[in-house]
Amino acid sequence: MLHLGFVSAILAEYDLEHVLQFASEQRFKCVEVMCWPADNADARRYAGVSHIDVDNFDVKHIQQLTQKYGVYISGLGYYPNPLDPDPEKAAYYREHIKKVIRAAAQLNIPVVNTFIGRNPGLNITENLKLFAQHWPAIIKVAEENNVKIGIENCPMWFTDDEWPGGKNLATTPAIWDRMFEIIPSPILGLNYDPSHMIFQMMNEVKPIYDYKDRLHHIHLKDVKVYRDKLDRVGIMANPLEYHSPKLPGLGDVRWGAFFAALTDVRYRGPVCIEVEDKAYEGSAEDVQTAILTARNYLSQFLVL
Repeated sequence: MLHLGFVSAILAEYDLEHVLQFASEQRFKCVEVMCWPADNADARRYAGVSHIDVDNFDVKHIQQLTQKYGVYISGLGYYPNPLDPDPEKAAYYREHIKKVIRAAAQLNIPVVNTFIGRNPGLNITENLKLFAQHWPAIIKVAEENNVKIGIENCPMWFTDDEWPGGKNLATTPAIWDRMFEIIPSPILGLNYDPSHMIFQMMNEVKPIYDYKDRLHHIHLKDVKVYRDKLDRVGIMANPLEYHSPKLPGLGDVRWGAFFAALTDVRYRGPVCIEVEDKAYEGSAEDVQTAILTARNYLSQFLVL
């Protein structure tokens, strides 16, 4: 039913074979594999990791590795800002997304996960116009290659450099509805992460029911809202001033209700741990501990 995996970005120092080997040894069924370009200049945390170089890869070799370790690739991941205010950067990001889509088709991988992007200095209406201008061409490539697009619902607004609107438009159900009206193709859907609803003070379970036909991939990440800090700085502060990403089970996501909803709507497929908990970044051992701690907690909701 539900296949537990993890996002490969946290194992940045591993090559693809060692990622798959670790996944196999630790009883994971799948991995979302990162595909950032080799000349990436994005310095933010977890960006720039590439376990498959879509400009230079061997289809047969990758397929042999997945067969050898009995672990499948749930999706290819690349999370830039395709609506960046710098038009040259935005165009480059969009073209690389298309490369990732074509690579997924060659590898028989069903979904590519990414962001819509956003110009942080423009309002939602203006950003929806940018979406309508630039995203149909990406979806056309996805349709031609029969590859789904899973948009993660992260606001990408955490620090001053992402102020005031963040770098990803697809943050709320109201915006998703407008996106799906502009591009009604069922190829376009969600890589849904419940943690991003929590610090927006939103229900993290309801979207599973409301968008059951758009759930192309699932991320498992938790988040802790520190109410004492929120009471001091308010919701208009940069979100990292009052909340922090955590491992599943260490934050405010209602995981029992979350998995009940997934089974209610008959979701079948990958649910991938995304580790962004700073408490587990001190060493390579800490990183592995984070993945396995999350696995152990989540094993109560699914079969490893």
